[in-house]
Amino acid sequence: MPSQIGSRAQMIVQAEIRAMTLECERVGGINLAQGVCDTEVPAAIRQAASAAIERGINSYTRFDGLKQLREVIANKLRDHNGIDADPETDITVSAGSTGALYCACMALLNPGDGVVLFEPYYGYHLNTLLAVGAVPLYVSLQPPNWEFAVEDLKRAAARARAIVVNTPANPSGKVLSRAELEEIAEVADRFDLVVLTDEIYEYFVYDGHQHVSPATLPGMGERTVTISSFSKVFSITGWRIGYSVARAAWAQMIGYINDLVYVCAPAPLQYGVAVGMGELEPRLFSQLAAQYADKRDRICRALQRAGLSPYVPQGAYYVLADATCLPGGTSKGKAMALLAETGVASVPGSAFWHDTAGERYLRFCFAKTDEELNEACLRLTRLS
Repeated sequence: MPSQIGSRAQMIVQAEIRAMTLECERVGGINLAQGVCDTEVPAAIRQAASAAIERGINSYTRFDGLKQLREVIANKLRDHNGIDADPETDITVSAGSTGALYCACMALLNPGDGVVLFEPYYGYHLNTLLAVGAVPLYVSLQPPNWEFAVEDLKRAAARARAIVVNTPANPSGKVLSRAELEEIAEVADRFDLVVLTDEIYEYFVYDGHQHVSPATLPGMGERTVTISSFSKVFSITGWRIGYSVARAAWAQMIGYINDLVYVCAPAPLQYGVAVGMGELEPRLFSQLAAQYADKRDRICRALQRAGLSPYVPQGAYYVLADATCLPGGTSKGKAMALLAETGVASVPGSAFWHDTAGERYLRFCFAKTDEELNEACLRLTRLS
């Protein structure tokens, strides 16, 4: 029996996020590792999806998604992001933002292409690049404000075909400012780069920070694939409803890849998002940001009291904390020590850096119910 595994697959390992979730389940702990988003799904979204099933919306959709949802996305892009997109030619609904990124990479990159990746990075971004045979080129974001040096970016860009931009960022919580995005845009233009964005946390911004979509900067619309999802904002991570937006020629090929890999995202769940979005009040999004800012402050206070100095995030719903005080020679050892001592699961920092720079950090997710988050904070203070 053949036993060989493909060379690309050999480079991909199980995400530490998943591994720590399994360890947490094994000991019956509180999972602050995985961004599963335990908060309640809006009733309008739930009810519309249920009604879709009863109405028989259970067959394949068009490869790029239901017309109703593509139109809702186009309206959202115009009103919230400032992006003009034709729902008939520019938008592809896919299996979450991870599916959208994979399809974009398959459509636009060749094996061996260099791709700039800011680190700390999200592990699925790295593994997606590896899965399509691309070569990651790392540019460091330096704490405490997670800033990059333009000269570092230029050196990497000179060998690249594309760049991945994640704002607000997982795991750092960095919200790239307009000035920083303009620097990235200048480099992208100079080296003729494709820009692949991940904007899934666009509604989770705090302390007056503003989310700016890179595609809205001068000259960036034609070279940018804007990627986002409804998974986080509506707490429907298991529904797998994400999308990409690109110029028509790119979107067509992304759609063909989407058809090949996924056929389509789940039809009744697409309908649920489309109809439910129309019934939600706009203030829900500002309320959501305020709710999560409070959760962020609670977890950061608990981490500080526990001696795990947090880097207070500007956006998203994760906190990186300095875990130097914990036993263990590696970040995985520190995460396991914390789980054993408190029953709180985190993600080792090594999951977000390609070298040893991440060994001092742990990442905590605060997208939890108030009850569970408060219990996790209480347990963390046992370290103080």
